[in-house]
Amino acid sequence: MATTQTVSRDPGLEAHVFWFTYRREILMGLALLVAAGLAYGGYWMYTERREAAAATLLSSAHDAAGYQQVISQYETTPAGTTAYLMLADAQRKDGKFADANTTLQKFLDKNAKHELAPAARMAMAANLQSMGKVDEALAMYQRVAADFPKSYDAPLALISQVRILKDKGQTDAARRACETILTQYRESIWANEAMGQLRELKPAVSAAPAPGLPGGPALGSGSAVPPMLARPPSAPAPAPPAGAPSAPPAPKKP
Repeated sequence: MATTQTVSRDPGLEAHVFWFTYRREILMGLALLVAAGLAYGGYWMYTERREAAAATLLSSAHDAAGYQQVISQYETTPAGTTAYLMLADAQRKDGKFADANTTLQKFLDKNAKHELAPAARMAMAANLQSMGKVDEALAMYQRVAADFPKSYDAPLALISQVRILKDKGQTDAARRACETILTQYRESIWANEAMGQLRELKPAVSAAPAPGLPGGPALGSGSAVPPMLARPPSAPAPAPPAGAPSAPPAPKKP
């Protein structure tokens, strides 16, 4: 009867065979991993040094030319992003409102989702007001309130609308803006101002002018007598009480 022979396996031998067969692929994979690690480490060190250099340059900048230099050399760094806002502020202080808005628009084009995007739009609206472009400023404030309802600038945009709407005589729209602040942003620091503005926007009840004043009845006129005390014109004179002596007849003339 034939017997089945069991072939034993040597793990060490198999490992040597696997290494000999795939040694080139293994070495290439390890080399790629090492190269990727070195590249990432080098890029991280380069980024850290670049951001540190940008921050140092920004801290030494004190005018528009300095901020522009930071933007030119380190535009993609956090310091470069901040330099846009500081440049716009410097331009506004110099009365260059149009240039400031151009700078702020560049900031928004490159950083649409930045946490300071609402503040940049508020600054643009204020610059438009300074240039006399009130309608454009109002539209910008309305956009900030609509696009960033959860931001700190939302109630500020609403109260800024109130001032413009009052000047334009649009009291109903101004009143609605105040009511929005009091309902949706009652914890805001602008709630007290909205309440004060709302009191001023309430329609005043004018009392009738007193007699003798301009617009009122003349003194001594019948209209000055209160209606309940005035005698109806068709009412007869009251009769004398019963038993009262009648008035003596008037003497006849000779």
